[in-house]
Amino acid sequence: MTEPSALTDLTARQLLSGYRAGTFSPLDATRAVLARIEEVQPRLNAFVRVDTEPALAQARAATERWHAGEPRGLLDGVPVSVKDTLLQAGGPTFKGSNTIEEQGSWSTDCPAVARLREHGAVLIGKTTTPEFGWQGVTDSPRTGITRNPHDPARTSGGSSGGSAAAVAAGAGPLSVGTDGGGSIRIPASFCGVLGLKPTYGRVPLHPASPFGTLSHAGPLARDAADAALLLDVLSGADPRDPTALEPLPPAHSYAEALAQDASAGVKGLRIAYSPAFGGQVAVHPEVAAAVRTAVSRLADLGAYVEEADPDFADPVEAFNTLWNAGAARLVHQLGADKRELLDPGLRSIAARGARLSALDLLAAQEAGIELGRRMARFHQRYDLLATPTLPITAFAAGRAAPGGSGPHRWTGWTPFTYPFNLTQQPAATVPVGADTGGLPVGLQLIAARYGERTVLRAAAALTGHPSS
Repeated sequence: MTEPSALTDLTARQLLSGYRAGTFSPLDATRAVLARIEEVQPRLNAFVRVDTEPALAQARAATERWHAGEPRGLLDGVPVSVKDTLLQAGGPTFKGSNTIEEQGSWSTDCPAVARLREHGAVLIGKTTTPEFGWQGVTDSPRTGITRNPHDPARTSGGSSGGSAAAVAAGAGPLSVGTDGGGSIRIPASFCGVLGLKPTYGRVPLHPASPFGTLSHAGPLARDAADAALLLDVLSGADPRDPTALEPLPPAHSYAEALAQDASAGVKGLRIAYSPAFGGQVAVHPEVAAAVRTAVSRLADLGAYVEEADPDFADPVEAFNTLWNAGAARLVHQLGADKRELLDPGLRSIAARGARLSALDLLAAQEAGIELGRRMARFHQRYDLLATPTLPITAFAAGRAAPGGSGPHRWTGWTPFTYPFNLTQQPAATVPVGADTGGLPVGLQLIAARYGERTVLRAAAALTGHPSS
């Protein structure tokens, strides 16, 4: 029998294989993950709460199902965490904010959590977020600072920083995060895990995000195959989200497609490599070197790689207009007494958003649509665009931006991520090495809308496809 401590190093698929073989049980795995959380939580602060007793009860029920030869769904008995911006029945969803009170019925699961329950996942707890997911680091008035497993003096990134830190630290193989401008990809890159922002609507959301169609939900995992498995669970229509995409036919399972694609790998894929968006971005030399090496590996594996930049100028003004408007809408719904409890940075962008006009919003939406058109044309020539996920590795914890004379707003140091929330395309970050200080570097892979399979195919070539 595998030692419980070793179970925290396994992927979700390896756990399922062990359950199937009777080598260990969901209860063994859940106990190991809960022990790991207890060990790392004081150092990392990745969890808002840990649902120990409910998780153990779910694990016992899953163990009984496996012993009876009747597992339920695709993740029966697999420990999964959920970002604390997503509703989960049975406890409060604080969203990193002191404006939300613990009292209430808390009886609603968001679509992602409902799918996890349907598939037998063990819900181990809620992970930290900045207040309402507003920025690129996971610092909040309610929960404080979430730190990086590779160096707790560094930030985990954000806004799904708790989820990324948990997966990287072995506190569960899977987590569900959200991404409004890079909020899955930023922390996944900083923490050295795989994070996928699917096409908008692929994973339904309820309630709708105050940041509108910028916000996506998706998986954080250790490799592409686990991300594909979780995406199979999360994706599909939900009557509470009228923008959600129709479910894929069973034959189009992402996990099964990835297994079918494994033999071909990336052979024949047309990949555009943009190292710095045409010189618009200053990329740290160690990041640039690690990304270039990974892109060369894709070429060695049979992809047609060409250095080419997407045809657009920095859309930061359009993005900030939509982002600040969302913050203004969010804050407008709070009473004056609660507004005083907010993160000052969130109050600041909400004030900017409140000064915007309807014409400003329409112009920003039009800019996003035009950017989408440009990228659609780009993807007629290329299956994938490859860029650094971020131009830097993780900086000091407790800061909103890197030190020195650089940018002070989070969009200033995330130029590769937020454009693809405007275009609603699928984009993933894949760990491809580390700098000399041991801090992870991520490569971003972007496909045309609905191209999750292509993104996962290339990500699998880089992360490997361990047997299940």
